[in-house]
Amino acid sequence: MNNLKSKISIRMDHLQSLMESNSHLERPEYVLDVINSVNKFWSVLSEEDRDYIHGARYAIEENHEWNV
Repeated sequence: MNNLKSKISIRMDHLQSLMESNSHLERPEYVLDVINSVNKFWSVLSEEDRDYIHGARYAIEENHEWNV
């Protein structure tokens, strides 16, 4: 289980880095790929991670800057 948590943490950290640099505005397909790489762990994600993913998807869909 520790290995799984590590994988999730690495991917969420990468997603956070992409969002904070507003990469989703330039490369939305890539950021969605990163989101999808985390989504396969949805059942074990924390509520905080799930909320973050929802917010990231919304920012991509609406083409909004990330100011969190």
